[in-house]
Amino acid sequence: MAVDVLVVSFGYGHSPAPDASIILDLRFAFRDPHVDHRLRYMTASDRPVRRAVLRTPGIRSLLKATVEQVRAFRKAPSAGQIVVAVGCVGGRHRSATFAHYLARRLRRRGLQVDVQHRDLAKPVISR
Repeated sequence: MAVDVLVVSFGYGHSPAPDASIILDLRFAFRDPHVDHRLRYMTASDRPVRRAVLRTPGIRSLLKATVEQVRAFRKAPSAGQIVVAVGCVGGRHRSATFAHYLARRLRRRGLQVDVQHRDLAKPVISR
């Protein structure tokens, strides 16, 4: 089955953003779980990280707005696959969590979605 939307999480600290229809940069506006030493070496695969990201003020509003943006792109006359790239510093916490929940919301709206976590398994970036 053809994929309508590809969501790619990544870390700017590893390499630049991939080519995408929509690029979201979560580095500056949203609290980084990395600063909590208990979460630093966890990833979005861990429930405490997902919970911390989802509790960040504004993140749910951004999820909702991004769903609407994807839907607008899908209505375009020549819309093919939409690629959404979501970045943070390391690609392990904010971007991967956001990608997971964005995909879940888009699937609930009947879209075929694939998620790729480009940098999730890469080492923690020291700051």
